[in-house]
Amino acid sequence: MGGRDELEPTAETRRGAEGTGYRAARRWRTAEARELAEPGDLALARATLAAYVARDAEQARARAFFLEWIDAHPDALLRTCLDGHLTASALVLDARAERGLLTLHAKLGRWLQLGGHLDGDGNLARSALREAIEESGIEALAIDPTPVDLDAHRIPARPGEPEHWHLDVRFVARAPEGALARATAESHALRWVTAGELAELATDDSVRRLFVLAGLA
Repeated sequence: MGGRDELEPTAETRRGAEGTGYRAARRWRTAEARELAEPGDLALARATLAAYVARDAEQARARAFFLEWIDAHPDALLRTCLDGHLTASALVLDARAERGLLTLHAKLGRWLQLGGHLDGDGNLARSALREAIEESGIEALAIDPTPVDLDAHRIPARPGEPEHWHLDVRFVARAPEGALARATAESHALRWVTAGELAELATDDSVRRLFVLAGLA
């Protein structure tokens, strides 16, 4: 279900992106916006997912899986939920919406969108924006608080941490004109990438899907 395989975005995904009208209308919000100002609880995260409009059958199954997981795991906002937990991420676009910002993840060794753990914050867009700011070094990012994609994938085991699920809720964010990204300890490098350059990078289907949904491909 939306795992980290190496498939190209399907025609159905492309039609779904166009059908949502997402390319044409985005509601950009900065960290100071009222709806992003305060952290949320698990009930808010569940409400956000319940309201998510699935563009196809696969996304409907993902939404059902996320909701079932929340109902079965009251600690789903915390990384201490060792079976798996919710995460949030964002594909950051440049000011002209021509490129997306990817990070070479230090642990996974792949080029991915920015994001990470919620650490108890069920305001999913707020968490995604926080992580994107921390990982890019760009303070003035704005985010559309409506999720564009759900992706459940397995994270390999490592010392002190078993293999587990990441149930990732994905958004699109935007950088201001002239923004300078800087890598942090979470990544080996950051790179602004066009859709045509994705083939050069070690990435996965879910990232290519995000480029389609954000209108970059």
